[in-house]
Amino acid sequence: MDGLVKKIQQRISPGRSNVYIISVSTHSGLNAQGKLFCMQISRADVADLIYFMAIARHRSFSRAAIELGVSASALSHALKGLETRLGVRLLNRTTKSVTPTAAGEELVQSVLQPFDKIEGALESLNRYRNTPTGRIRINAAVEAANLLLAPVMPAFMDRYPDIEIDIVASNRMVDVTDAGFDAGIRYGGTVPEDMVARRLSADIRWVIAASPDYLERYGTPEHPDDLLHHRCISNRLGDDRIYRWELERDGETYQITVPGSMTVNQAETGLVAVLGGAGLMYFPEPLVAPYVKDGLLRLVLTEWSPLEEGFYIYYSSRRQLPTGLRLLIEFIQEARPLGL
Repeated sequence: MDGLVKKIQQRISPGRSNVYIISVSTHSGLNAQGKLFCMQISRADVADLIYFMAIARHRSFSRAAIELGVSASALSHALKGLETRLGVRLLNRTTKSVTPTAAGEELVQSVLQPFDKIEGALESLNRYRNTPTGRIRINAAVEAANLLLAPVMPAFMDRYPDIEIDIVASNRMVDVTDAGFDAGIRYGGTVPEDMVARRLSADIRWVIAASPDYLERYGTPEHPDDLLHHRCISNRLGDDRIYRWELERDGETYQITVPGSMTVNQAETGLVAVLGGAGLMYFPEPLVAPYVKDGLLRLVLTEWSPLEEGFYIYYSSRRQLPTGLRLLIEFIQEARPLGL
């Protein structure tokens, strides 16, 4: 919704006293008579309302400030001004939490749909421009950010210089809509079922790798059971579960809880340790392929390496697809950094 602030500001002449009319249902008490009313608001009011919506969504001034690209103190000042003009308190603030009041929650529900419609209407103007503009926010698994997004960014930025991409790389699952993201990127098996999902890569093979030095010191496992006698680096999933390595050979599946001398929540952290000889780790093959090619890592138990679903981008079906996001999806599918 921060993009809506920018779009509105771009379309309002600074020297004019622009007024927006927003109809708000106020049966919860914003209007003492409980009737539908119209309220004239200025450009500053529109921006302050969007600031309030971001604060209410994140339950945090600091996180909302990061999303909107302003300071937390500016948000606090804007909210105080909005509450003064409306004559009601919208948020309960303590040193540990920020939550909407009853009036604040009513305001969120009342203006959410109108603002979404305004944002969609402004977004639709992109098709009339020679150069698309806008800002899109993506929450991506760390491997997706490094292997899928980063490689295509230089060429995408050259083609669409006025589209801003905000990438948050994290393996922790979040509700992308509630968290203010336009889309998320995850492995196919972890995409929420209520979202529109589009494939961005081919299936990905998972492999076990170690440094030559480690294998010379401790030997090379010949069967999955041998892993129980090796130093292994465990993977912590986005929901905090420790991943059981899932191996497969000729239709036979084998799941094993490896002895975890070390546990990491990002494969990239484990990769640095494995390169230094810390032990064996289970990786998406594209992440370690360059190191295998250069002889810095070796793959073991390759006949047990399963092929799993690749990366998908997903987004809400209830909101208009931003032009910048559509162009990014098409660009990745065209570039195929991980095949398709």
